Amino acid sequence: MSAARPPEGARTAGEAEGFPMYAAARTGDAVADIDTPALVLDLDAMERNIARMAAFARQHGVRWRPHAKMHKCAVLALRLVAAGAVGACVQKTAEAEALAAAGVQDLYISNEVVAPAKLARVALLARSLQQRGGRLAIAVDSPEGVDRLAAALAGAQDAIDVFVEIDVGQGRCGLPPGPEAVQLARRIGAAPQLRFAGLQAYHGKAQHLRSAEDRRAAMAAVLLLVRDQLDAFAEAGLAVPLVTGAGTGSMAHEAGSGIYGELQAGSFLFMDADYAGNDTDPAQPVFEHALFVKSQVISRNARHAVCDAGHKSHAIDSGLPLVHRPEGGAPWRYANGGDEHGVLHADDGQPLPALGQAVWLIPGHCDPTVNLHDTLVGVRGGLLQGRVEELLRVDARGALA
Repeated sequence: MSAARPPEGARTAGEAEGFPMYAAARTGDAVADIDTPALVLDLDAMERNIARMAAFARQHGVRWRPHAKMHKCAVLALRLVAAGAVGACVQKTAEAEALAAAGVQDLYISNEVVAPAKLARVALLARSLQQRGGRLAIAVDSPEGVDRLAAALAGAQDAIDVFVEIDVGQGRCGLPPGPEAVQLARRIGAAPQLRFAGLQAYHGKAQHLRSAEDRRAAMAAVLLLVRDQLDAFAEAGLAVPLVTGAGTGSMAHEAGSGIYGELQAGSFLFMDADYAGNDTDPAQPVFEHALFVKSQVISRNARHAVCDAGHKSHAIDSGLPLVHRPEGGAPWRYANGGDEHGVLHADDGQPLPALGQAVWLIPGHCDPTVNLHDTLVGVRGGLLQGRVEELLRVDARGALA
């Protein structure tokens, strides 16, 4: 994990005992002075991504509810709402609690919650948000899940929105499309504390199919499933208020379908090395890399250089990071160096980076990489001449329950 300094005013136990408090950066610092390893956010690139996403949603007449499980930061969730998002998605109760405590008002737990202790927290959070004029929604995929949720909310003055999740290809949570989903919606409607809000239909695997044609084919199959499910609801005389889903890799298909009314894409905000492997789709915006791990060379020999960012600085579930060179030139190749190190190789006779030189890494997967850090160092003006404008707390870091 990064030891980046908490935002101004925060103190550590070490400082209270007389030890100096470590800081990766302070506002106003030059980018060159950010200590390493640190998770750095290019604010200019991020804001261009937000503008492109907002314009895309307006063009297609759909709502957008970016997934906050990616950035885990209340300031960014609120910034997205200010740009036109209707609220935020999360996957965990603890993520919802962390963002709500920091002022996010409209939250959707797009996941199943069945443990009694967690459901008690869901009920408390729903009541708290409703008292502030906010809203909590949640997904279910089983009759028992509906019954447990209704029991936890017994006596609540206001009902909460509940989405039926159907499995459209992810092979994870969700009912198979068909009559069971209709029966589950009826069960929701029969509980006074619950309100059937629509369908959760997300195909995560489709986001990372490399060719645009493969993604198009996968999503065509998804749309057939969802249409059939909507027909089943219509035959049963039940209205489906909303179909929600979509990710950064497939959102052009959901947005243009005439079926989905809400997009949950989240990675567009930062992008990562895994998404860089996808072919571009002319039907949707091109988003820029905005999230980087700044590292520096700490050892060098004739064969390779070693930087100070290993697995504790970036997640590797979607592969190793790419090396970004803002100054230009062929990128170095990053190889596994363990927990604390990355090994850099130069191909085709290119020179290796010098001792102490900054090395910028594009993480393989942004979501779990952010979860390794306490703070995002927001810079304005680029990675070469920019300055630190703000330090953003990762409010839901470690919010796993």
